[in-house]
Amino acid sequence: MLAKGPFEVKMAPVDTAHKEEKAIARYSLDKAYHGDLEATGAGEMLASMGTVKGSGTYVAMEIVHGVLAGKKGTFALGHIGTMAHGEQNLSINVVPDSGTGELSGISGEMKIIIAADGKHSYEFEYEIHK
Repeated sequence: MLAKGPFEVKMAPVDTAHKEEKAIARYSLDKAYHGDLEATGAGEMLASMGTVKGSGTYVAMEIVHGVLAGKKGTFALGHIGTMAHGEQNLSINVVPDSGTGELSGISGEMKIIIAADGKHSYEFEYEIHK
């Protein structure tokens, strides 16, 4: 199955225990998904930027709560992303066995698309196993 739509994300810095390490930053994530996935996402991200603009890595965990193709429930997403000189490589996968409610048994991978104007959208390939 394929779900698509736009989403908005708000990131806010979170105080970190590693303040002296300027290359490590922590953020809270709040998302609003629209389209085939009508949901909210809440999570935390750790990021480290390289010395060259457009280079860095992030990891994040996110809990998504809402309705996917008419099915209500929650699931978790694990993110890992690396950017080298502006070229990004993202891996965003459903955490195994994290689905609840009608989304129990969900698995899949999400792709994030960032348009030239900065607007975000997603493509979510998923299956629900019973």
